[in-house]
Amino acid sequence: MSYNAKVFNVMIASPNDVASERTIVRDVIYEWNAIHSLTRNIVLLPIGWETHSSPEMGKSPQDVINEQVALKCDLLIGVFWTRLGTPTNGYSSGTVEEIEKHLESEKPAMLYFSSQPVAMNSVDLEQYSELKKFQSSCQSRGLYEEYDSHGDFKQKFFHHLQLKLNEHILFKEAIDFENEIIESRTPLPKLSDAARILLKEASLAGDGNILYFRYLDGTDLQVNGKNLISIQDRREVSKWEEALNELLSQELIIERDNKGTVYEITNLGYQIADMIQF
Repeated sequence: MSYNAKVFNVMIASPNDVASERTIVRDVIYEWNAIHSLTRNIVLLPIGWETHSSPEMGKSPQDVINEQVALKCDLLIGVFWTRLGTPTNGYSSGTVEEIEKHLESEKPAMLYFSSQPVAMNSVDLEQYSELKKFQSSCQSRGLYEEYDSHGDFKQKFFHHLQLKLNEHILFKEAIDFENEIIESRTPLPKLSDAARILLKEASLAGDGNILYFRYLDGTDLQVNGKNLISIQDRREVSKWEEALNELLSQELIIERDNKGTVYEITNLGYQIADMIQF
């Protein structure tokens, strides 16, 4: 079954020292979609420069990111820890530029600053100083949130996201969007039972990863804390290898390490996984 819904792009703006937080933001958004999208007529699509930008010459890298990604977002989530990011023309960092341009458009932004412990000898003190200046400048321009652990961040962001979607006018207007049940125009792709199981398990894993290893005495296919190859029989192994190739050919997963051992579910993969029922 498919349904009409308004899609809102959610930009994750952050330097490169908060990769875990970016994953948490995506996980919380996918969880919200699974629970609320049908009744609220809203689908949230997490976007970022690393997944939604493409090569383009003739402009600065940040200008390309702004045009292809940042300026198309409806809600921005900014996360910082010890770094502010690389300076750009007129801004102290690319992340700051994305935030400032988003605020100029009068769209909602949610900023988070980590107070997690860190070994100071591993910190770029200039970056840390610039970050504190930016954090101080935010105090007079609104409310931001601090967190002291990844678990604390996930709990706070999940709660704040509910509030934002319930209260901000941008999202409240979507409640009236017609919820008409229509025949799906994008049918579930034809997948073997093994491929369906593999994709579903990857969508349930926190990191969305699939690990494939070959040894002298066997083969492992690990996902969501499980090894799906229960017996080292060639017939059994080939079934799961074919399932892995199916998901690759359908672009439901992508290879991450260029060695054929680490794969990651794509945004399309998550969408298809949500349609799979057992």
